Amino acid sequence: MEFVIRMQIQRQPEGVYLATSEDLPGLVAQGRTAAEALEIARDVASRLIEARREREGRVTVPAVAERTECTIPVGG
Repeated sequence: MEFVIRMQIQRQPEGVYLATSEDLPGLVAQGRTAAEALEIARDVASRLIEARREREGRVTVPAVAERTECTIPVGG
């Protein structure tokens, strides 16, 4: 099953980019560029969703068909 989650990507004072998501608590990823942070965040999200599925037997992140929009703000 494919999921769509909203992510926030912010440039930090140190020059790195930090990706987080209110849709998926625990998702935190850092990269040298916004694209790298997003790529890492996708991997982290997949692992978090799989861990939640194994632990709880279900996933509460809305599926693609249930979303009407996806917003990824990019700072910089």
